[in-house]
Amino acid sequence: MQTDRPQTQTPTVGVETESRTSDETISVSELPAPRPVTAPRPARPATRRGWKQTFDSLSNTHFRHFWLGMMVMMGAMQMQMMARGYLVYDLTNQNAAVLGLVNAATALPILVLALFGGAIADRMERKRIVQLGQGGAAILAVFIAISISVGSITWYHLLGASIVHGSLMALLMPARQAMIPQLVGKEKLGNAMALNAAGMSMTTLMAPALAGGLYALIGPDGVYYVIGGMLLGAMLLTGLLPKSTAEPSGKRTTVLGDIRAGLSYIRRTRMVFVLLCLGLATTMLAMPFRFLLPVFVVDIYHKGPEAMGLLVSLMGLGTLVGSLFIAGLGRFHRGLLLIAGSFLTGIALLLVSIFPVYAIALGLMVLLGLGDAGRRALNQALVMEISEDEYRGRVWSVFMMNFGLMPLGVLPAALVAEYFGGQVAIGILAGLMLLVSAVVFITQKQLRQFQ
Repeated sequence: MQTDRPQTQTPTVGVETESRTSDETISVSELPAPRPVTAPRPARPATRRGWKQTFDSLSNTHFRHFWLGMMVMMGAMQMQMMARGYLVYDLTNQNAAVLGLVNAATALPILVLALFGGAIADRMERKRIVQLGQGGAAILAVFIAISISVGSITWYHLLGASIVHGSLMALLMPARQAMIPQLVGKEKLGNAMALNAAGMSMTTLMAPALAGGLYALIGPDGVYYVIGGMLLGAMLLTGLLPKSTAEPSGKRTTVLGDIRAGLSYIRRTRMVFVLLCLGLATTMLAMPFRFLLPVFVVDIYHKGPEAMGLLVSLMGLGTLVGSLFIAGLGRFHRGLLLIAGSFLTGIALLLVSIFPVYAIALGLMVLLGLGDAGRRALNQALVMEISEDEYRGRVWSVFMMNFGLMPLGVLPAALVAEYFGGQVAIGILAGLMLLVSAVVFITQKQLRQFQ
């Protein structure tokens, strides 16, 4: 039996071809055109690709608005810290104890309320929480400005404002940080967190100097009016972001029940627990140096405030460079680099305690900033990346408690510095930092191998 086979015919564009086995008519013009053969595109230079990768998250419009809002808000907070310090010192006839009390008043509500802020961030619309916090901070700044303008301001007002401001930050910051993974996704989270840290470093470098100039030009009330306007601007930028709500976990309990569930999640998620403990330990060991810096400048280096300003600026420069490096790093041995950042911080502090020379300290401040960027930006990124979305607000609230617990590290260091000198105090902290880093490196294989 012979079977007729369809004849093969080379089609020409614009000519219809019939299939002998089908009633369908296929137009060659409907067939996909063959792709032209082109030479492979040459690879871009690695430097250009790395530079673009450094700012990758800023190509996301929503994150760009978020980042700009963060810059404006953190700039306002840095300006407020400077203006408040000068104003308190002036109102109290240069009373350093009151100055320390007002500055420390922000930490207490963060310690007490941070867990509640995290639970609320995982229950409510996060963007709205951030806007309410920014609006409240703006109203507070304008209230202080008006009090200064009418001549009724006292340091008690500033003490109360510090407590209220700390309470607002305890509610605002967990919600704000928990928004980042939803804006950029897990793939770009490390880059976004590093750019966040870089932006904060930029505000640390620029905002205090701007506040100082404005303080001299338009007075403290003028500075507070500017701060209020900046916070309102940050609130408007936050309004451009999409809604951000935690993924529902099913049954909801009370706020206290949510806090217990969050703490239970941290306890059973080993990597999150290790990262939070490492962040707490390194913060308490590294941050006291910033508070004891005047001791080194005056008693050891025998310099003035300009020299201290240069040291702080170089530390900020190191943090900025380190944050940008991490932003362009991608997924490359991030756990190992986190531990390396802690080691670098400890080594820099140890060298500061050994060499009482201002010129050497200038270079060491850059190293200290690099180490700080490594341990802080990477720690924050890994904590947010590993945590499940429904728990991110509560996880970050525990991370925030580092700032509330910071005085527990500053006070013993200050007492040692008072009786044995600043070099001994920082030397002890450096040794403990290196010890903690070594223990984590030896015992935490999962963190070492984390990409």
